[in-house]
This record gives sequence, structure tokens and C-alpha cells, in this order.
Amino acid sequence: MTHIKTPADQLRALLATGDLITMPCCFDALSAKLIEQEGFALTFMSGFATSAARIGEPDLGLMSYGEVLDQARNITDAISIPLIGDGDTGYGNAMNVRRTVTGFAKAGCAAVMIEDQLAPKRCGHTKGKEVVGRDEAFDRIRAAVDARDAGADILILARTDARHQHGLSEAIDRAAKFKELGADILFVEAPKSVDEMRTLCAELPGPKMANIVEGGETPDLSPEELKDIGYQIAAYPLSLMAAAMKAMVECLQTMKAGQPRDEKLMNWADLRNRIGFDDYYKESERYASSRRDG
Repeated sequence: MTHIKTPADQLRALLATGDLITMPCCFDALSAKLIEQEGFALTFMSGFATSAARIGEPDLGLMSYGEVLDQARNITDAISIPLIGDGDTGYGNAMNVRRTVTGFAKAGCAAVMIEDQLAPKRCGHTKGKEVVGRDEAFDRIRAAVDARDAGADILILARTDARHQHGLSEAIDRAAKFKELGADILFVEAPKSVDEMRTLCAELPGPKMANIVEGGETPDLSPEELKDIGYQIAAYPLSLMAAAMKAMVECLQTMKAGQPRDEKLMNWADLRNRIGFDDYYKESERYASSRRDG
């Protein structure tokens, strides 16, 4: 019997190669499918983009655990590549963190990100960020690791936003402790220079993730530069959403002006194929009750 790799196993295998993983981030099932169709091996459910797409609101802790989990489940149902879910602050105390991690594992996520921001959290590249004290931050990661070790088949991506409020040294110290507690991947959010990126990668063990927000605080380096510095995952949380929003606004403006819009649209055949109509029709031929003429 062939062993089917779990999403967590798939992610472990990717990390074991030592290569840099370019990770466009999704916000719904369709954007995740497009990422997989274009040959990327990993995606992340961006909290910023998901909040915008699902509830039309900024990423300021407005989505509930249930809403985030539902979105993650929709995404994992649509793709075969591993998904990293955004578990925010864990939605409560350490026991809530355990439930969050277990829930994301049951939803099919390969990893879950847990961070040390004060709830309600904020996007890592916006104003007003604050972090909880060390003890609470460490308790969150300890609880996340305990949930994993108790049987949740999922990796723990531990994030600190302490750079903004307390400086790079505090952020590195927190991330080092996260690793000591058992975190699988480390994420120090919003370093402000290439030197800071080099310093944190040199001082922290294990796989590390860079978060590249176009127009944000972290330098937008090439994948080759990020690999040379010491990162193993390069996340692009807003690229697809920014591209989609720009395209939709331009199409709407064209429609409002009464101008032709064909050049702004994906062609009908490609649209149907990427959504899955062609695969559906092919599979449905196996069942007489599912066939339709036309």
C-alpha cells in the first residue's frame, strides 16, 4: 500500500531540501488553486488578504477563529500542495492556542503560525503593533508545541513582532527561545535592513521565513539574495491580492466608461479550465446521472 504524505510531511520534505521556497500567499480557494497550477510547492493563507477578501475589512483582528478556520478548510479542500495557516495570537490563552493548533491540523494545514502580538493583532507592517510579555509569548509557543506533540500532525511557525516595539535583539532572543521550546520554523517580522536580516539569520537556528510586503518595511530582495542571507521560505502575502485588486478596479473603470474590456479579461476557455470545469466534465462522464448535453 502506497503511503500518502500528509501536508505536514510534504512541508517537512520541502524544508529538508535546504532550498529556498518561494511562497506566494493566497486568500481563498481560487487564489490557492492558481498558485498550485503555476507550479509553486507551498502557499500561506495571508491574514491581511483573507480579511480583505472574506469580510472586506483590514487585518486588525476582526476575523474570528471560526471564520479563519473555515477559510483554511476551503483552501485545503481545493489544493494538494501544503498550506500554512495564520493562527494569529491563538485566539485567547494557552489553552485556546492548543485548540487553535489542533483545529488547523484537522483542517488539513501543514503548519500554523502563532505570534506574540497583543490581541487584537495587527498587520505586521502597519502602525500600532504591541507584543505581550515574554512569559505569555513563550506560553503560546509552548502550548502550540504541546498540541503538536500530543498528536496534531502540523508544524509550528513561531512569529515575533518584537522588533517594532523593543528592537532587533529582543526579537532575536524571543525567536531563539521559541526554537528552544520546539518551534519548527522561525519568523522575525519586519526587519528594517539587509544587515538586520543577515544578523537574525546568522544568530537563529533552523528554517527561517522572510515576509516580503511590497512597500513595507523589509527590503524586497530577490530569492537568490534571501537564500544567501539564510532564509528558507520567502512569503509574498499581498502580491496576488494587490494584482487582483488593481485588475478589478481597472476593469470596473473601463466598464463605467463604456469602453471595450476584452484585453483586461482572461479568455473564457482558460477561465473555465482553471476553475475546474474541464476536470469536472471529464470525471462526470463516469456517471450516467451526471452527464449533461451541450
